[in-house]
Amino acid sequence: MTHPTVDDSTPLAAEARDHVDLAQRVSSTTVLPRPSSTRIFVVANQKGGVGKTTTTVNIAAGLASKGLRVLVIDLDPQGNASTALNIEHTEGTPGVYEALVDGTDLDELVRPCPDLPNLTVLPASIDLAGAEIELVSLVARETRLDKALQAYLAECAEAGDRIDYVLIDCPPSLGLLTVNAMVAGREVLIPIQCEYYALEGLGQLVRNIDLVRTHLNKSLEVTTILLTMYDARTRLSAGVADEVRSHFGPKVLKTAIPRSVRISEAPSYQQTVLTYDPSSSGALSYLEAAREIAQAAPAAGPTTNGRSL
Repeated sequence: MTHPTVDDSTPLAAEARDHVDLAQRVSSTTVLPRPSSTRIFVVANQKGGVGKTTTTVNIAAGLASKGLRVLVIDLDPQGNASTALNIEHTEGTPGVYEALVDGTDLDELVRPCPDLPNLTVLPASIDLAGAEIELVSLVARETRLDKALQAYLAECAEAGDRIDYVLIDCPPSLGLLTVNAMVAGREVLIPIQCEYYALEGLGQLVRNIDLVRTHLNKSLEVTTILLTMYDARTRLSAGVADEVRSHFGPKVLKTAIPRSVRISEAPSYQQTVLTYDPSSSGALSYLEAAREIAQAAPAAGPTTNGRSL
């Protein structure tokens, strides 16, 4: 009996083959290496809809699922990161607003993620929407998150529970909340969607990062670019990916996050795609991206006042 010949050169066959290869690479990594000191990432892009929150929660979940201690700071008044991580964030819920405006210690505000034991969250509520205005009149308004975070990280380290990664989810703007994130951060992760106008506005973001580095935080560096909403079947995605890689070089992760219904569905169930559908292409891609981040040495060592954490 003869079997029909399978054409493995078709786009569908290539996609299936890539999925199998990715699943094998991800499954072969059970634990990721701990960084020598806490790495603090700012996930920023003033364009909306590029996958900032999705990237924040899923990279965090990927790192936490491989044995690393991760803190997510939800700095967006919409609170979408808190939603995806199943953290209460209704109006009046204590969170990042109290840390920034009232000076409340983070250990009173950070909450454990119920689905991932190694992951904790500083939630955001709609109260944060007024923080931009209230911060204007406060002393050292740009450094309030940094001071609160450094104190919390020091407490965790002294208690023998050092945080390995901090991911700060920024709002789609370049206001005081984002400036606070950049002063607190040491590395910037920029998600770029594989769509037309992908690089539009990035020049302003990079200029703002340069300004923060010059005047407020000399340790801040753009270290990681992640391509999102990638569709291997289209020339547009391939063209945008080539343009981004030629512009940013080795800062661009090899892994691109595909367009995925599962990624979009997961937040409606208050989950990351890694817990919602672990075998999906979206989950595997975020796990692989997390592995790339963990295995790459940071461009600049995270420090506070010149001292390593």
